[in-house]
Amino acid sequence: QVQLVESGGGSVESGGSLRLSCTASESRLLNLYCVGWFRQAPGKEREGVARLYRHGSRTDYTDSVKGRFTISQDNTGSTFYLQMEHLKPDDSGMYYCAADEFCRELKPKVYKYWGQGTQVTVSE
Repeated sequence: QVQLVESGGGSVESGGSLRLSCTASESRLLNLYCVGWFRQAPGKEREGVARLYRHGSRTDYTDSVKGRFTISQDNTGSTFYLQMEHLKPDDSGMYYCAADEFCRELKPKVYKYWGQGTQVTVSE
């Protein structure tokens, strides 16, 4: 059973930056799984934000964050990050990290393992 733990959320003003971290219980998880970041605002569906393929070979982003967010991993293969720049109020929500063994689409329904979430709040 893979366990994921997020950290790094907080409150910032519009235009600010945050870096989220997700640490997996399984060593070298990123060699075996695709991992992603998702977010959910109150009253809205959870949406995919960014995805990192195995070994960091490729990244995908939803259009609204392209050029502002960067997904990356550390050298151990068990921690990955979401660097968020030029944050906007629309970026607010609960952010979740997740892992998918089969590297399918950036949709919540295909991801098997999830963290508990970390809150990001961006004010005007």
